[in-house]
Amino acid sequence: MKKKTTSILMAIVISLFTLTSCSDDDNNVVAPSNTIADFVAANSDYSSLGAALDRASLTGVLAGTTNYTVFAPNNAAFDAFLTANGFANLEAVPVDVLTQVLLNHVVSGVNTSSNLSTGYIQTLAEEATTGNNLNMYVNTSNGVVLNGVSSVTTPDVSVDNGVIHAVNTVIGLPTVVTFATADATFGILVQALTREASFTYVATLSTTGTPAPFTVFAPTDAAFVDLLAELDGVTELADIPTATLEATLNTHVVAGANVLAATLTDGMTVNTLGDNFTINTVGGASFTDLNNRTGDIVVTDVQAVNGVIHVVNKVILPNLD
Repeated sequence: MKKKTTSILMAIVISLFTLTSCSDDDNNVVAPSNTIADFVAANSDYSSLGAALDRASLTGVLAGTTNYTVFAPNNAAFDAFLTANGFANLEAVPVDVLTQVLLNHVVSGVNTSSNLSTGYIQTLAEEATTGNNLNMYVNTSNGVVLNGVSSVTTPDVSVDNGVIHAVNTVIGLPTVVTFATADATFGILVQALTREASFTYVATLSTTGTPAPFTVFAPTDAAFVDLLAELDGVTELADIPTATLEATLNTHVVAGANVLAATLTDGMTVNTLGDNFTINTVGGASFTDLNNRTGDIVVTDVQAVNGVIHVVNKVILPNLD
């Protein structure tokens, strides 16, 4: 009887040991990773994005533990980008250019579609002369549209190190013109810049070579409405004489410098393509033009690849005497 009892006890002990071992093995199983880089590699429709990330040595960045939000263009988007820019294939794109374009699709942290709102966010791409991160204009009035050119088609793909939003267009590096046309705040400014066939503002402010970079003090629509009420005999933009309009627009643009808000000082004279004006920093950033008119700088450091925009709430006039 004793022998039988001992055998039963041994069987129970072995059984418990086996169950414990299996449980420990189950607890030690490591789930396969699903990082941004893993997701791209596993989806054939993102093979161009994967190849681009490899070529720019960015795959490892998106395979780590740091959280990112990636706006991911599919193969068709890359094909359209290459064709539009005259590249035969991905290998024809200079690595430095490709790297910045890819970084222009990446935002730090986790930004789900419900977290995005109309306005500017910062990407990992950089302006060359300052290293300042480029901005991206997000418009959420009808879905999510980025820089006025790319729409989110599939939002909120959750991965281990962030979130992916599929987009239908590669988001090129934005110029100051990109933001002017994407942001409805600047509707009248765009009308002014393009009013005359002789005006070359769009072409000039789209260039990334000399005389870029630019610093643009960009008036809002409300600023232009106020100007029309201020000027005698003027009820609409078309009433402003061409020479006056051109001189006024020139007085909002600095060429050859990406002037960030941190470098603006009280009493500083800003020399523009037109007349100059003075910066005031006491009690907030503002300006005084040559007609002794003052206005506020309401948004600073909207960074494009070829310059920076500071938003002003009053049109800066040249000397009208």
